[in-house]
Amino acid sequence: MIKVSVIFGTRPEAVKLCPLVLAMQESPDLQVHVCVTGQHREMLDQVLEAFGIVPDVDLRLMRPRQTLADLTSRAIAAVDRYLAESRPDMVIVQGDTTTTFCASLAAFYRRILLGHVEAGLRTANKFSPFPEEINRVLTSRLADYHFAPTQRARRNLLEEGVADEKIFVTGNTVVDALLWALEKIRRDPPRIPDLPPDLLEGNKDKRLVLVTGHRRENFGRGLEAICRAISSLALRFPDVALVYPVHLNPNVQEPVRRLLSRIENVYLTRPLDYLPFVALMDRAALVVTDSGGVQEEASSLGKPVLLTRDTTDRPEGVGVGAVRLVGTDAAAIVENAVRLLNEPDPCAATVRADSPYGDGRACQRIVAVVQESLVPTSCLV
Repeated sequence: MIKVSVIFGTRPEAVKLCPLVLAMQESPDLQVHVCVTGQHREMLDQVLEAFGIVPDVDLRLMRPRQTLADLTSRAIAAVDRYLAESRPDMVIVQGDTTTTFCASLAAFYRRILLGHVEAGLRTANKFSPFPEEINRVLTSRLADYHFAPTQRARRNLLEEGVADEKIFVTGNTVVDALLWALEKIRRDPPRIPDLPPDLLEGNKDKRLVLVTGHRRENFGRGLEAICRAISSLALRFPDVALVYPVHLNPNVQEPVRRLLSRIENVYLTRPLDYLPFVALMDRAALVVTDSGGVQEEASSLGKPVLLTRDTTDRPEGVGVGAVRLVGTDAAAIVENAVRLLNEPDPCAATVRADSPYGDGRACQRIVAVVQESLVPTSCLV
């Protein structure tokens, strides 16, 4: 039996890897071992609970006021100890987090095969997103199997010299997770204590704009500009509810609560569990975000997205008109939001028969590659 260690630490990784863990658990040929670093503690646990996954190992790496260097050094050492004890045949990581890079490097040091889910996304700007772009590029240099979500991602890898036979276009597992979540919430709609019940129950007279923001490169002036834009939109559209689940990072909490907490139609909530968050996206007329995963999810739901970043490593949504890059310029955010909110149906221009990010069968394809391709690794040790 093939032993596969799936290693992750943040909420977005968990969303995209939990459906893969469930798919692998169904295979009689695979023994799945889940290791989490706890890079996002509370938000990670929320997703694990939603999918019913209990980690085999929890490294609990987070420390107050840690630097990236602190986290990186401790993560490499901790994952290395875990790999020495668990001795998997393959390690699976996802995306571009510090956990992803550290687990990849630790697997390389142990000469363990590495599979990279969501491989090949690029902005060609090493500081945007920071530090994620470099985490992803370095992981690509270490990976043995590259599970690219799109043809564009595949081309990026080929241009960097990755062998074609090591690249597998699978679609993005975020769509698998999204379809799973939609089935659950439509069968049993969730409630959000911080919000009036009618917001999720579909009060057509009350449109909803969903806002998220957490990227490190937006801390400070960028996030304050986003908040000013949200404030302007709230005053201009008093009939619209603007809902902002606020990331736990103090660099996000302080400016958001200082600038938005007293506005009547702005609802600041705690970070939401995965299923309630998907329910909000499904209900929203517009999404304003700096998140990579949220732009994929919202686009897959046919929701227009204003992306508060200067670059995107997911240009497929821009290409089909579902995503508009607006940066952190308050005037640009307001101008684009006003244009969309003045439309009779803001979602009409972005509704597609299929998602640019996949069809919901990415996990099946990844499992098939692992089962068909993985060979005994004794020769590598």
